[in-house]
Amino acid sequence: MKLSVLDQAPISEGMTGAQAVRNSVDLAQFTERLGYERYWVAEHHGTPSLACASPEALIGPIAATTSRIRVGSGGVMLPHYSPLKVAETFSMLSGLHPGRIDLGVGRAAGTDARTTLALQRDRRQASPDDFPQQLVELLAYLEDDMPEDHPFRRLTLLPGRPEVPDVWLLGSSAQSGIWAAELGLPYAFADFINPDGAEIARFYRGTFTPSKTLAEPRTIAAVWALCADTDEEAQRLSASSRMMFTLFFRGTLIPIPPVETALEFLAGQPPSDDPFKKARRAIIGSPSTVRRGLEEAAEEYGADEVMIVTITYEHEARKRSYELIAQAFR
Repeated sequence: MKLSVLDQAPISEGMTGAQAVRNSVDLAQFTERLGYERYWVAEHHGTPSLACASPEALIGPIAATTSRIRVGSGGVMLPHYSPLKVAETFSMLSGLHPGRIDLGVGRAAGTDARTTLALQRDRRQASPDDFPQQLVELLAYLEDDMPEDHPFRRLTLLPGRPEVPDVWLLGSSAQSGIWAAELGLPYAFADFINPDGAEIARFYRGTFTPSKTLAEPRTIAAVWALCADTDEEAQRLSASSRMMFTLFFRGTLIPIPPVETALEFLAGQPPSDDPFKKARRAIIGSPSTVRRGLEEAAEEYGADEVMIVTITYEHEARKRSYELIAQAFR
C-alpha cells in the first residue's frame, strides 16, 4: 500500500502563517526521504488555523526543493477560478517538474459564505453552481480535446506542453463519485470529512467509465491519523486538534493550541462533544495501532493508497508521526 501526505499547513498558537508554509516545505522534504508517494497541499481561506490559501503558490517551492515525490493540490477549489487559468498554471508547473505534478480538483468553497463572496471577481450576485461544466472545460484544455468549432479551441496550446498534470477529482459526497466515474478520473475521497464513504467509493468503482487517461478506477482514501511511540502519547498529542475542531463546530476559529492548554479545555467538555467520536474518524496511536487502522480504511475504500492528514501543535511531533508510520509499513 502506498502512503501519501495531505498537508493543511496548520498554524500553531504563537506561530506566523509564514512559518507554517515554511514548515510545509520542510515536511515535504522530510516525507520524500521517508519514501512517501505524493505530497498534496490543501486550499483554505479566511482561517487562523490553516495557512495555505493558494496551493499553486506552495506546489512550486515544494517541487523545486524535492526531486522524486509527486506534488499537487488537495485541492484547487475550482468554483473560485477560471478553468483556463487553472489549466495554464498547472501546465507551467508540469513543464517545470515533468511527471511529478498532480491537479486535485474540488467543488467545496474551503471557507465560509462571506469569504467565498470576497473571493468572487463579480459580487453583484452569487456565482453559478456550474462545477460539472467547469470541470469538463478544464479537462478539455489539459487533454487538448476542445471541439474544433469551440471559440476557445486555440487556448489548448498551454505553456507547459507537452507536460500536463495528472487530474484527480476530490470529494466527500456521493455526487463527486458519480462525476469521477462518468469522466473516467481517479478519485480521492476525504474520509477525514465524511467517514461513511466506503459505499460511495464502491459505486465509483462499479460504474467507472474508462477515459483516454485512465483505463481502470483508482482510489485514494484520505484519512486523519496521528502516530506516536505509544497509544497514550498519541492520544495526548491529539488534544490540540480535538480542541480546535470542537470550537470549529461551534463556529469559533483558533490557531492550533498547545497540548496542555487543550487538555485543560477538554477536561471541561462533555465526552459527547468529542469531534473524533461524533463527526470524524481519527486513527490515533502507536505505530502498530495506526498501521492497522490505515489498512482497515484502505480495505473499506478498495484503495491501494492512503493519504494521511495530521495536525499537531509542534511541527516536530507531526514529522515524528509521519516517520513512525513510514517505519511501520516497512
